[in-house]
Amino acid sequence: MGMAALSSVIKRDLSGMGKFLAIGALLVFAASLISFFFPMPALMLTLLVIVLAIFSLYIMYDVNRIVQGGEDNYISATLALYMDIYNVFQALLALVGIGGSRD
Repeated sequence: MGMAALSSVIKRDLSGMGKFLAIGALLVFAASLISFFFPMPALMLTLLVIVLAIFSLYIMYDVNRIVQGGEDNYISATLALYMDIYNVFQALLALVGIGGSRD
């Protein structure tokens, strides 16, 4: 909620952030594949914190793109924002231990 409020009042164009966030999401995906084959609790905790940071910034980026008028298709804009919120929520749930595996 705070990132959305911040991005709606900020006057800067955040479109340059998109490439860095996409690379960050790809790196998190690759690290999560490594974590799947070699489970380490410290790596998983680090990945969850990085996912929270990246997708919080994605919320700010997407809301700024919608407010600035850079998105014409509102269905894809809504879907992108929904997926950002879903990923943040999933990472928060995994961080507090709800919905995780019980080994």
